[in-house]
This record gives sequence, C-alpha cells and structure tokens, in this order.
Amino acid sequence: MQIIDGKGLSQTIKNEIALKVKEIKNKGQKTPHLAAVLVGNDGASETYVANKVKSCHEVGFKSSLIRLGADITEQELLAEINILNNDDEIDGFIVQLPLPKHINEQRIVQTINPEKDVDGFHPVNVGKMVKGLPTFLPATPFGIMTMLERYKIETQGKHCVVIGRSDIVGTPMSILMSRKNNPGNCTVTLCHSATKDLKKETLRADIIIAALGYPEFLTADMVKNDVVIIDVGISRVKDETKKSGYTLKGDVKFDEVSKKASFITPVPGGVGPMTVVSLLQNTLLAHANKKII
Repeated sequence: MQIIDGKGLSQTIKNEIALKVKEIKNKGQKTPHLAAVLVGNDGASETYVANKVKSCHEVGFKSSLIRLGADITEQELLAEINILNNDDEIDGFIVQLPLPKHINEQRIVQTINPEKDVDGFHPVNVGKMVKGLPTFLPATPFGIMTMLERYKIETQGKHCVVIGRSDIVGTPMSILMSRKNNPGNCTVTLCHSATKDLKKETLRADIIIAALGYPEFLTADMVKNDVVIIDVGISRVKDETKKSGYTLKGDVKFDEVSKKASFITPVPGGVGPMTVVSLLQNTLLAHANKKII
C-alpha cells in the first residue's frame, strides 16, 4: 500500500509555480493576481480561503480578499462580481461557496466572467470540459487527475466507481475519468443516493473516488484487494480527546481500507492541498491569457 501524499505533491507543484512566477517578474510582466470573495463567516470557508491567501503568498502571487456580510443582497453581490469582472489587474477570482440561502448560487456563478472563472464552475467552462477542450477544470477534480498522473497510477481500461454526483466533484470526475486521455480511459460507474446495491458496484471497482460527505462510509468489506482509493470527503467528527473538540474524517474508513488498497489518499493531507494548488495553476493559466474560452 502506498500513501498518495497530497500535501507533499502540492508543495512540489507550488515550487514549480513559484519558479514560473519568478520568470514572469524577471521579464517585467504583471504578477499573477487571484481574488477571493467571502460572504459571511462560515468556519470551513474561512479556513479554506485563508489557505488560498497563504498559498498565493508562497508562490509569489498577488491576492485580494473581499469580505462581505452575510446579510448582503444578491444584487449587491452581483455588483461586486461585475467590478472584479472588469478589473484588469485581477487574473482570476472565486466566490467561496456555500453562500447564504437567500442568494441564488447558480446566478452568481453564471455572472462570473468565464475567462476569470478559476474555480471552473461557469457553464461555459463546464461545457468545454465535457467536450475535452482546453479550459479551467474544477479545482478538486483537477487536483485528483494531477495526483493520478504524478503517481503514475494506471487508469486505462480500469473500472472506476465515483460515489457522489455533485457538480463540484462527482459529476466532473466521472467525465474526466471516462475521457480518452491519460489519466482517464476508464469505464466509469457514477453512484449516488438512488444506486441499488452500492456494495456490488464498489466491489467491482479498480479505482474508487469517494465524494459523498459521510465520514467513514466506505469500509473494507466494500472493496477488493489492490483497489486505488481517492478520498475526497472531509467531515468534522466530535472527539473530546482533541483540543479542538473534533477530528477530521474522510469518506473512507482508512485503517480498514488501507490494508487492501494499492494506493490511498489520507484525510487530511490528501485531496485537500491539491484543490488549493489546482486553483493556483488555473490562475497562472488565466494570467498567461491563452484565449482558452
């Protein structure tokens, strides 16, 4: 069994990005600039955005954090997005999800300029991903594909089971893994809450991507020997032995499943760091102005 070290790999890629940024600055070009919009004070969102800001500084990017109150109206948020759309100094930006319930997330995402949509959520970018055209890939799927590539995990002809069909992870992963590409070229089964006999599906899988958000859902009896496990989930579970009062768990029961896996991502330290570094890669692509849209 080999651990897929997302934390270590993300640092390697950050170092690569930092060298590219240094070259950009040495040529006298504008420094890549990533902005993040944070609405309200959700704890998980605060942590995630803080990691993004820190990572920007590590690689030499400029970063901007726009903090807005949870009581902001949808029209006011749309106005903020239009300011960012028209700011030539900003190469890419994200609006951190989830948003307060009174705001229509789809309307917000669709208002972002696709050329600055480094989260890869705009319908234009999603459509290009489906067609296999150059575009911004959603950050978490992008990170997973990078892990598979860098660890030289064989995917061609394999049976990949994706658990979870969210627009952010599950659905795009099913598309990317089925594409005629490397990584990719898998036969893909997309499982969800209406799937009958999920265990039957996972026992057939050579690769499992678990992205459903239920701690330790996937157990050893649900997987075959030498399976590749990508654990996307991260949940806070009460733990009185911890100073924080909780511990982080993935969707996979790691202690059990790791004994049968050929490769497995830990939680934390697996997919999470790769999501952040993929956002940096998309920002660098936006800065290069490759006219990908």
